[in-house]
Amino acid sequence: MKILGINGSHRPNKGTAALLNAVLDAAQERGAEVEKVELAELEIGYCIGCNACLGKVGCALHDDMDVLDAKLQEADGVVLASPDYFSSVTARMKTFMERTRPLHMVENVLKGKVGGMVATAGLDNCGIEETMAAMDRWFATHEMLAVHARPEGPVLGSGATATGFGGLDEDGKPIWRSVKRDAAAFACARQLGSDMADLIAQLAK
Repeated sequence: MKILGINGSHRPNKGTAALLNAVLDAAQERGAEVEKVELAELEIGYCIGCNACLGKVGCALHDDMDVLDAKLQEADGVVLASPDYFSSVTARMKTFMERTRPLHMVENVLKGKVGGMVATAGLDNCGIEETMAAMDRWFATHEMLAVHARPEGPVLGSGATATGFGGLDEDGKPIWRSVKRDAAAFACARQLGSDMADLIAQLAK
């Protein structure tokens, strides 16, 4: 079982990567082979709308997306991770999403694979839901099975969405923290990794 994590942050190995790592670590504990890809370390050009992919599975452009396409097709599960940028995914993540068009136009090559997503933001309820929704729609477009995990016990949030907002001080001003200190989000991220691995195992039976 292979699970591929794709980090769309412009800052590799920071808060968003930590949240993604929590998913991958939990999946690995369930027996999955995991790999993390930092989009910021790859050269992926924009889709130019040439429509070459309308007639065959394949892209007219050749860059690091070639390798990433192969990894996507080999994986049993895919986890997308992005910070919230203006109520959506980052430009890097959106470019990646658009470049998967050749895996969708003739046939849904990724159909039936398991998906999951995590996101980070500064504030609660200020765009991170739309960031998660954009990734969720990507899974739906490819006919993938998106997992929406929640740990046992009281509901603590809507998905693995870590924020830097730690509450308000006595003067009503925000108290900022590292997103790595959002315990509820990291608990949900670990649950997501476990649930994805379990679902992949069930589908393989």
